[in-house]
This record gives sequence, C-alpha cells and structure tokens, in this order.
Amino acid sequence: MQDQVKLFTREELKARNTETDCILIIHNGVYNVTEFLEEHPGGLEVLMELAGKDASEAFEDVSHSSDARSLMKKYKIGELVEADRTASKASFATTWNNDQPQEPNNAWSAWLVPLLLGVAATFLYRFLFL
Repeated sequence: MQDQVKLFTREELKARNTETDCILIIHNGVYNVTEFLEEHPGGLEVLMELAGKDASEAFEDVSHSSDARSLMKKYKIGELVEADRTASKASFATTWNNDQPQEPNNAWSAWLVPLLLGVAATFLYRFLFL
C-alpha cells in the first residue's frame, strides 16, 4: 500500500512561522525546515522571513544548487491541497529547450531589421557629413 501524501491548506500553514515550527511552501510542496534553521547557509533570518508562506520565488531567485534541491527532499512533509496550488513555471529547474520548430525564414528575418537600419544609417551619415 502506498503512503498517502499529507495535504495542507495555505490558511493552516500561516501560523507555522516560529523558530520551533517553521514551514515553507516551495512549488506547492510543504517543507518543515525547523531543524535546518541553524544550518541554512544564508542564516535563519532568511527562512524565518518566509515562514508560513510561499517561498518559491525567493528559492528560485537564489539559484540553489542541485545538492540543495536534493537536501529539500529530507524536509518535505506534504503538499498543498489542489485548491491552494499555484501554477508552476518550472519544476525545480529552468530547462532550456531549443527544440522549437523554426520558421524557414526565421534566421533571415532576424537579420533584416538590423541590416536595414545599418544601411539607412550609412546613407544618412553620407548625406549629412560628406
């Protein structure tokens, strides 16, 4: 039998913002970082500022390492209920994908405007200064 994921609402997590009960929401996951407060490289103040709140944006802004992302798993205690979830732009990492189909003339059209501006600037320079 599979373990059930514990579900939380944002409302019930708001009050869990003390040094003895510190919860963060990161990408709809709920993390109890109370035991990690003293170990956090950025200091406990950084975590306490976001305790009981969604810290996804702040977490991604710092560009945490893959080791930090792996360490998070240890502190995960559940997830947000479906109604409280937010759309996630990326799941824990920015993926660069250049597999987009390109239009046949896309490379040429990208150079067309700068080329025309360069030609216009050349004629304008010659007309005004020569």
